[in-house]
Amino acid sequence: MSRYRYLLSTLLLFSAWTVLSAKTTRVNLSDFGLRPGNSTTEKFNNAISKALAQVPEKDTVIIALTKGTYEFHPSKKTSRTLFISNHDQPNPKSIGIILEGRSNVTIDGAGSDLNFHVASMLPIAITNSKNITLTNLHIDFPEPQIGQIEIVANDTISKTIEFRPDKNLKWEIDNGRFCFKADDKTIIPIAGMAFEHDTRHIVYNTSDIVFNNSDIQLIGNDLLKANWDNKKLTPGTIVTLRSYDRPAPAVFVDGSSDIHLTDMYVHYANGMGLLAQNTTDISLNAFNVCLRGDNDSRYFTTQADATHFSGCRGEIHSTNGLYEAMMDDAINVHGTYLKLRTINDRRTIICEYMHPQSYGFNWGIPGDSVQILASRTMETISEIVTIADIKPFDMPSDKGAKMFMITLSQDLPDNIDLAEASYGIENLSATPSVVFANNTIRNNRARGALFSTPKKVVAENNLFDHTSGSAILLCGDCNGWFETGACHNVTIRGNRFVNSLTNLFQFTNAIISIYPEIPDLNSQHQYFHSNITITDNVFETFDNPLLYAKSVSGLIFLNNDVIRNNDFPAFHWNKAPIFLEHVDQAKIQ
Repeated sequence: MSRYRYLLSTLLLFSAWTVLSAKTTRVNLSDFGLRPGNSTTEKFNNAISKALAQVPEKDTVIIALTKGTYEFHPSKKTSRTLFISNHDQPNPKSIGIILEGRSNVTIDGAGSDLNFHVASMLPIAITNSKNITLTNLHIDFPEPQIGQIEIVANDTISKTIEFRPDKNLKWEIDNGRFCFKADDKTIIPIAGMAFEHDTRHIVYNTSDIVFNNSDIQLIGNDLLKANWDNKKLTPGTIVTLRSYDRPAPAVFVDGSSDIHLTDMYVHYANGMGLLAQNTTDISLNAFNVCLRGDNDSRYFTTQADATHFSGCRGEIHSTNGLYEAMMDDAINVHGTYLKLRTINDRRTIICEYMHPQSYGFNWGIPGDSVQILASRTMETISEIVTIADIKPFDMPSDKGAKMFMITLSQDLPDNIDLAEASYGIENLSATPSVVFANNTIRNNRARGALFSTPKKVVAENNLFDHTSGSAILLCGDCNGWFETGACHNVTIRGNRFVNSLTNLFQFTNAIISIYPEIPDLNSQHQYFHSNITITDNVFETFDNPLLYAKSVSGLIFLNNDVIRNNDFPAFHWNKAPIFLEHVDQAKIQ
């Protein structure tokens, strides 16, 4: 045997021994003193640390809970400064369960309820970790930041409404304003959503309800009266009143890889159900943002999106989920445009996060592919180049940074003039492919599924049932939300759309709305999106607009069934079933 073959055989044997010697170990947190009840946050996290310390690092660890209810309260020991995309940025954040720098860990909740107290708490944070699984858990807040009321009477002549707060709401009238408590916080609602009492659908053609929260009067036993003019709020209607604060999601994943969330239930969160950023390969199977069954007294779940992915890589695989009663979308996948602020030289630029809810986290790494586009036309004006170097410009690290100095591998084009126009830079490497399949989305605000990624997207066999706004949106915006980017390979097939678009929200021009934000479409010569196929879907609708598309090259709309009904009066401004603007190579049948 040659020396090379001997070394190769030895290495293979060593590798096999390593795999065989690694094993899966199951540990019960009850063995470390943790049992259901009024457990403190510190006790829970200490038990996890002790359990992991008992197992060799190479082993996969299943951390098992005794089924029951666990109560979490803020603790300074689990507080961290975290900047979370698309959320408010109060810091530090008090975390319920934290996994930092961990590998090969599964937390099996056995169907346990995790209750979190104090509105700003972040229930679960996974940072800089690999191969983490969460399963069989229920996440909830006993005192949410959304207050529920029922309309008792509506006098359209005097323009007054009588309403009764939910029996579980801790409310009061303060200087004529209706307020309620969410643990340590007083909420003064300014708006809300109206739900039909029996169907739980958002009330037709109401969108965001303006709440005239002044001169509120107590006129009977838990019965209040408001100077409130809205003819659509008939007796029995449930209105969920809220502010627009979103301090934290239920589950936060950052800088991690191989994350699996299965058989999980988020019943409420003061932000989104899941926010993942800068993470590679995420799998959701039966990850649910949902009520506690048909008899749940609540009509709402999360304060914002059910799931949201910012600057992720690899594949997002989301299947078999139930997403209902959210105050925003079921899924949103995007990156973030930075705005060009300064050109130091032909290869060095200073760029800035622009949206106040998206900054303070890593934007890119050396070797990432990037491109520059003009904000007004959303046209690319540079070749795809790579990052040679990137470092925070206004902070010592990317934590909290809004500005970055980026050195590119090639010279910038000569036609960039920051005095005359606005430009953004997009990270093409921090983009994932997406499979979104066999999910149910229903009775939620705004939209169903949003995709803004150049990688392959498949949305199939989903039920979009009364999503209120558009069911599917392909967007891209370097002017307001600064969320990238262009879609170049999208398949939408085998889905069922039931009475979507009963209300109007941003970008909701049709049931499927392909709506990049392009301020100067007339000057655009390129196409933003491309290669979009919409086939074998069923549209059950009372109105006309099925598909709106702007700035697309390569659009197929074939073999889709349209079933008209009279469930609601047609009301949308868009009267065309198919509405195309600046679209090339379209095949519509």
